[in-house]
Amino acid sequence: MGVSERFWNAPLDELKRGYVEEKKNFLCLLCGTKVEKGLIYPEKEVLYEAERYMQLHIEQSHESVFDYIIGMDKKLTGLTEHQNNLMRLFYEGKNDKEVQKEMGIGSASTIRNHRFVLKEKERQAKMFLALMELLKEKDAHAPSLVPPHQKAKMIDSRYDVTEEEQAKTIAKFMPDGVLLTFPPKEKQRLIVMRKVAKKFSVGQTYNEKEVNEIIAAIFDDYVKVRRYLIEYGFLRRRSDGSAYWVNE
Repeated sequence: MGVSERFWNAPLDELKRGYVEEKKNFLCLLCGTKVEKGLIYPEKEVLYEAERYMQLHIEQSHESVFDYIIGMDKKLTGLTEHQNNLMRLFYEGKNDKEVQKEMGIGSASTIRNHRFVLKEKERQAKMFLALMELLKEKDAHAPSLVPPHQKAKMIDSRYDVTEEEQAKTIAKFMPDGVLLTFPPKEKQRLIVMRKVAKKFSVGQTYNEKEVNEIIAAIFDDYVKVRRYLIEYGFLRRRSDGSAYWVNE
C-alpha cells in the first residue's frame, strides 16, 4: 500500500499525529519517511529515540499535521478559502477580536458565528463518516476508487479512477514499465503520471539532468512527461529549474 493510500485509510488518531507505527519503523503519513525503531538519532547535540525523532521530523519538514492538511487542495479538505483562513488563525490561538481585526470582517460576534458554523460542519462530518462506514457494509456495488495523491492539483472528474481503470490503463500504455505512447485522455495521463512518479524517491533532490534521465528511460519525450508531473502535483521544482523533488 502506497503512502497516499495509507494516508487516506488512516484512522483519525493516526492521521492527527501524522505517522503510524510499523513492526520495525515509524512511517510518516505525510511524506513516507521512515524512522527505524531501536536506534538513537542525534539532532543539534540532542539525542532522540525513534518515535520522538519522527515527531521532530514532522515539525521540521511539515511544521505540523494541521499545516500540512490545511494546505491541501480545497476539494480534498472541503474548506472554502474563507474557512481555511479562519481555521489558520484559530489554530494560532487568536481570539475572536484578533481574528476580526486581522481579516477585516464584521465584528467579534461575526467571528463567533463562524466558529459555530465550523462546529456544525464537524458534527455533519462525523455523521457522514458514520453513514459511509455503514454503507460500506451493505453496498456491494460501490467501485473501489484509487485515492488522489495528497498534493493533487485541480481536483475534478479526472481523479475519479477505479482500481480496474488504473490497471487497464497501465496494461495498455505501460505494460513493461515503458510508456509506449502518450495517453490522449486526461484521466489516462493522470494514471500514467502517478506510475511514473514512483520512479522518484521521497526526500531526494534531483537536478534537471537526473530527472530527464529517469524519465527518458520510460519515454523519449521527457520534457512533456516532466511538465505533466509538475502540472499534476507529483513533482515540484525551483523556479530556475535547478532542483526537483517529490511533492510531499
